[in-house]
Amino acid sequence: MRLFTAIDLPPGILTALSRLIDHLRPSAGINWSPAFNLHITTKFIGEWPDERLGEIQAALASLGPPEPIPIEVRGLGFFPNPHSPRVFFATIHAPASLAALAREIDRALEPLGIVPEKRPFSPHLTLARIKQPVPMQPLTSAIAGLPSVEFGSFIADRLFLYRSQLNPRGSVYTKLSDYAFEK
Repeated sequence: MRLFTAIDLPPGILTALSRLIDHLRPSAGINWSPAFNLHITTKFIGEWPDERLGEIQAALASLGPPEPIPIEVRGLGFFPNPHSPRVFFATIHAPASLAALAREIDRALEPLGIVPEKRPFSPHLTLARIKQPVPMQPLTSAIAGLPSVEFGSFIADRLFLYRSQLNPRGSVYTKLSDYAFEK
């Protein structure tokens, strides 16, 4: 099974991002993410044997629960850059404790043979993937015409372990475990 850990978004932010995607979709023929699948990935684990799921769950449960984390979704961008984009995303603004959580997850999973992330943690929400070059000017013009790129804020107080199943219509995510933060 294919696994990852993530923080969910509250309904108000999902609604705002869904409206954004609906507004921008006609301006670019790219692979738009369904808003209901948006989340803040803290660790992509990848393929993992079904029979060893309990090991991952125990490692994540062993994390000292962090304090709740204030998160703001504000701004839009492109990876690796706007000139040859592969991903269109919404920016996550959070204190260093979010990156610390990602590092703690890496440390907890490393003894299981899961390789820690080498790149710096860069929290974002993938709004679309750009697999083939397309004219980006209509999209950048539509973004420039937006009245606001502020989508809301919330306090993250839970982490989830998800299973990702790929199918022709996109990924289907299933929550396997829930880890509450300290209150």
